[in-house]
Amino acid sequence: MSVVGFDVGNDTLVAAAARQRGIDVLLNAESSRESPAAVAFSHNARLLGAHAAAAASSHAPFSSPKRLLLLASRPDLHPRDLPRLPFPVHSLPHGALVHADHLGRRIPLTPTHILAMLLAYLKHLAEADLEAPVADCVISVPCYFTQAQRRAYADAAAVAGLRPLRLMHDLAATALCYGLYRSDLGGPTYVAFVDVGHSDTQAGVVAFDPAGMKVLSHGFDADLGGRDFDEALFEHFAAEFGDRYGIDVAGSVKASMRLRAACEKAKKVLSANAEAVVNVECLMEEKDVRGVIRREDFERLCSGLLERVVEPCRRAMADSGIGLEKLQSVELVGSGSRVPAIARVLAGFFRREPSRTINVSECVARGCALQCAMLSPTFRVREYEVQDVIPASIGFCTEEGPISTSSSNAVFRRGQPLPSVKIITLHRNSGFILDAFYVDENELPPGTSTQIGSFQIGPFQAHSEKSKVKVKVRLNLHGLISVESAVLIDDDPRDANSADSMEVDSNDDMDQKSRKERPVQRQDLPIVESIYGVMSKQELLEAQEQEQQLAYQDKLVERTKERKNALESYVYDIRNKLSERYRSFATDSEREEISVNLQQTEEWLYEEGDDETEAVYTSKLEELKKLVDPIENRCKDEEVRAEATRELSKRIVDHRMAAKSLSTPERDAIDDECTKAELWLSESSQLQESLPKNVDPVVWSHEIKKKQQELDRSCSNIVTSKARGHASDDGC
Repeated sequence: MSVVGFDVGNDTLVAAAARQRGIDVLLNAESSRESPAAVAFSHNARLLGAHAAAAASSHAPFSSPKRLLLLASRPDLHPRDLPRLPFPVHSLPHGALVHADHLGRRIPLTPTHILAMLLAYLKHLAEADLEAPVADCVISVPCYFTQAQRRAYADAAAVAGLRPLRLMHDLAATALCYGLYRSDLGGPTYVAFVDVGHSDTQAGVVAFDPAGMKVLSHGFDADLGGRDFDEALFEHFAAEFGDRYGIDVAGSVKASMRLRAACEKAKKVLSANAEAVVNVECLMEEKDVRGVIRREDFERLCSGLLERVVEPCRRAMADSGIGLEKLQSVELVGSGSRVPAIARVLAGFFRREPSRTINVSECVARGCALQCAMLSPTFRVREYEVQDVIPASIGFCTEEGPISTSSSNAVFRRGQPLPSVKIITLHRNSGFILDAFYVDENELPPGTSTQIGSFQIGPFQAHSEKSKVKVKVRLNLHGLISVESAVLIDDDPRDANSADSMEVDSNDDMDQKSRKERPVQRQDLPIVESIYGVMSKQELLEAQEQEQQLAYQDKLVERTKERKNALESYVYDIRNKLSERYRSFATDSEREEISVNLQQTEEWLYEEGDDETEAVYTSKLEELKKLVDPIENRCKDEEVRAEATRELSKRIVDHRMAAKSLSTPERDAIDDECTKAELWLSESSQLQESLPKNVDPVVWSHEIKKKQQELDRSCSNIVTSKARGHASDDGC
């Protein structure tokens, strides 16, 4: 069983696998350690990863899966994000929707569908590298993801045929990658991690000791990442080129894509150089554009963004409860962290230079693979506790109002360990609805709905008005909320006026005290879950069926491509051999017929045969082989025939030498068999030498091999019969 970790970013994908010697980042078909998080469709093929990005000039790929998920719960992002996407997005009450034209039909795709395709791509990549089936995995998610977004990842994994053992926060995975192999983290050692990704920035403080790690706090800005620095350059050059060349770059999707790609390259150049050149040939209206920007000008354009980088760090430090002086290190990771100004701003806040001791792009995937190895029975990993915390407080309410604790309305408070289980005791005598919600909207990305979902408990009818219901609610390892069970208990009348209460489930025994006091009647109640903005079971089944159909079509397209390439290679290969190696083995008429067919096949391939089925390419190849095989057989058989002739001659000599130790009758019998074989071989060879090479041989190599086998068998029978005769004499 393979053990893998997947980092599904907004811009790139990284897969890592646990092996006996450690963690390896897996290479894609292009031998790259990162793959673009992109999906594209042509009229007959689905393109994933690098293939989708390479086809961007003709088919705008669906990308930015994380941002598409956020669009569902944050309508405020639409004016900001939708113009940046190179494809139309339709808003629905429960999320975003894009459409793909594939095989003559229009396919609606939700962000969950796109995520499932990317996860299936990573699954295929891992299986090809590991040469084994892949199911168990750990997938990274941002700490600010809501219940609906986390469930979208879980549903996407199910559609892709994966079984996630954990949805792991990005920074927890990074911290695990950092801390597991370090031997210098004694006592409680505090390290701050700052992850500046493509579309978001996350910060956290983690406490390490030899036995494990504990995440103390999270901070984030879900709308600040490397792409925002790219966008600052894009807006600058779009305005500059508009004034200088009179073109409206923002009005052209294709031109915007090309300029954004050029700006991203310029940002990377500015990370190591004082200035960068943006040069795009034929950007639009057949105009070549060129611009120059210096690093200080770039930092001035991004001054507002740089100020925002500190805010997640400030919040993480405040929630951790420790001072800056207690930090041993500040680790800076993420694809957007390479901007020197970001490191400078963070150094000013933390009062120390950020370190880069782990790979900024691969640390999340490596951490996920490590966690998967810990959770899987396949690997033995040293005992190391990984404890994360709840990133946003979650509460429950009924029609009577929120269920309160002594300190707040939160059942699961921000900063408490994850996973967590609580027992809620309610006094009810009929069915009711339990609503889950986020307690503080300030703990969520701006504009995110605080509503999570509802849980219908019942219907039921209590035998007594003094009954109570104990509800077990769980926040599991994925960070997903669920009502695990609800039990109706006929309680003591003295508890009738007790208020609704809550307790921590410490031993998974919901009513141990009740059973100690007196016998009680218990009834398990039905629970109907309804989480807002997630797939229904029917929609999930339909998505799985659709993915299976697309995967089958992908394999069919791949096989068709292989057959087409095989036919094309065969045409060029035979054309070369016909004028060189096969020349003496073909008659003039055969060469002429084959050459004509090769030319016709080549022309057909590049015209009407450019887009045909696998069966057609196979049929064309077989037709050519029928013409070429006789010539190819003559050529190959000549070499094999010479070797077979030498081998038969050697066997004749060997048998005669071995026969010298036998008695005269047996020796004469073997010599007679050898003489017959020698005569047959001599006559066949003389006749073959008199024939030209471009006709079929008089004797084929397989016939010579058969003659050798007959000789061996005859000689063996002679020797065996002699041995049996001696045995009979001894018996007498």
